Amino acid sequence: MAELKYDKKTGRVLFTKQMKKEYTILMPNMAPIHFNILQNVFTHYGYKSELLNTTGPEIAQTGLKYVHNDTCYPALLVIGQFIHALQSGKYDVHKTALMITQTGGGCRASNYIFLLRKALKKAGFEFVPVISLSFGMEHNSGFSISLPLIRRFVGGLVYGDQLMLLSNQTKPYEVNKGESMALVEEWSDKISQMLIEGRGYTLEELDENLQKITKSFSKIELNKVPKVKVGIVGEIYVKYSKMANNGLEEFLAEQDCEVCVPGLMGFAAFKVDNRIEDIKMFGGNALKFKFCKMLLNYITKLEGLMVEAAKKYGFVPPHEYAHTKELVKGVIGYGSKMGEGWLLTAEMLELAETGYENIVCTQPFGCLPNHINGKGAIRKIKEIKPNANIVTIDYDPGAPKVNQENRIKLMLAVGKEQLEKRIANGEINTEN
Repeated sequence: MAELKYDKKTGRVLFTKQMKKEYTILMPNMAPIHFNILQNVFTHYGYKSELLNTTGPEIAQTGLKYVHNDTCYPALLVIGQFIHALQSGKYDVHKTALMITQTGGGCRASNYIFLLRKALKKAGFEFVPVISLSFGMEHNSGFSISLPLIRRFVGGLVYGDQLMLLSNQTKPYEVNKGESMALVEEWSDKISQMLIEGRGYTLEELDENLQKITKSFSKIELNKVPKVKVGIVGEIYVKYSKMANNGLEEFLAEQDCEVCVPGLMGFAAFKVDNRIEDIKMFGGNALKFKFCKMLLNYITKLEGLMVEAAKKYGFVPPHEYAHTKELVKGVIGYGSKMGEGWLLTAEMLELAETGYENIVCTQPFGCLPNHINGKGAIRKIKEIKPNANIVTIDYDPGAPKVNQENRIKLMLAVGKEQLEKRIANGEINTEN
């Protein structure tokens, strides 16, 4: 068993080179399509890792035992899921590590890792190392982020976004049920293999593969009957994680809706752009400004490849970050950047503009940034986009699922009524 080593300054348990050989790294699964690809890349780099797919009320209850009940709901769930896994008996806890993202931003982006270590100590697992998935915030000899790893990660996010978008636009209309997700699995395996082999992440390769992927989805036989189109926005973990949002996407599918969930690349662009806006507003390092501009331009190029492929084969393309940002000008300031910040408001405007005017805004109960940029912006959004039909849903351990679903059903009833009016007025073609 690897000898435990500690950081002299903070006292935290370090993840060492010896641990890399022996330990299994547990990771929370937020966006399944994306994270499965990323996990395969991790495996290639010599890390034994496992995505946690556990769900159920016992996760939140475990979190409540070891985290203060005023702590944000995503933190409660992630920490509860980690400790629940360690207590399950499935893992050798002396050969298990945990991994969590840490961006240095406000809210959970900085604080989760400290809350997690505190909870581990309380649960008797203080010897379990916690790895920070960040750019240099914490150092561990057994884990490092290299440029090749970053490029593969970015490639994984691009492919994950496109697969999510394409499957969401084909799944509700499939003639042969299950065809879309079978394609997702097939491409996920192919993409993982390409990235492992050091292929598929240059601009040229991404362009070629995105064209092939999108073309394959365009061949799925569809019955394009009009359906209520619903966009999902909100706090990033609750927006994507079915554990956090009580299986929201599956519920909407059961209600015969087409779902749109904005991709992770838009959020990545937002995070980079925040550094640029900070320097514009408050001053800062010119070199950092130049680097962030270059990075944002690169993300924009990747986004352009996704948009081009989607348009070419008749899909509603991903949101273009520059346009999304422009939509929110005069509505809320670019200095509002905690959590999802102004991007949350902008995504609702974008969804209303692109035909997904029925919107579920997912909010961890008590999340101030989400309530300001989400619930607080609804009146202004409706002034600009009168077709916007928005419901905000609070998620926390005490929120009954049936109440959440009933509120969503009321929003969908309005959406169905509007759809029927548009069909009656001849605004929508009902012929395939």
